Amino acid sequence: MALILHAHPLSSFCHKALIALYEFGLPFEQRLVNFGDPTSAAAFRALWPMARMPVLEDAGRGRVVPESSILIEYLQIHHPVAARLIPEDPDAALDVRAKDRFFDLSVHVPMQKVVADRIRPADAKDPHGLAAARADLARGLDIVEREMAGRTWAAGETFSLADCAAAPALFYADKITPLSPDRPNAAAYLQRLKARPSYARTLAEAGPYLHMFPEG
Repeated sequence: MALILHAHPLSSFCHKALIALYEFGLPFEQRLVNFGDPTSAAAFRALWPMARMPVLEDAGRGRVVPESSILIEYLQIHHPVAARLIPEDPDAALDVRAKDRFFDLSVHVPMQKVVADRIRPADAKDPHGLAAARADLARGLDIVEREMAGRTWAAGETFSLADCAAAPALFYADKITPLSPDRPNAAAYLQRLKARPSYARTLAEAGPYLHMFPEG
């Protein structure tokens, strides 16, 4: 198959790419990256030395495209898609990209820092870094709560790249800091995201792996 997504079903940034692929209606092969398997890990590092998922391999064009936001835009540019996730209008596109970066950097990243601290050995915990990450996450979620008042999707009434970013960020953040009842707008938005067929499918595929999420 021409399109191969190198990913893991538990990875939040891989969720973002999968949502887009299902929205686009593109056929692709999902190739599991298992860092616990030396052969799988070595093959992935040979493809992308930074070894961060997801990575898109487009055999038909001879391209390897890392980073979730970039690979989503790459697909929209170079493949016939069933839906646009980045608007044609430049100002609307700028708004979508800005919200995509917000969810990645102000919700997703601090969420991942909290999760990472949970899996560190007891003698390697970072209490100061953890406190900063929790504070950043709280600020980000407060912004989501304010901005989602009276709004269906992150950038208005049309599902977009920003929502692809928001879905896994909020899904995992909710496991760390439950959105309900203190952030009802954000909680309702997460429910809409989870009901979206593209994310519902992604979560169903992740189901067998979700028990691996480090509770704390």
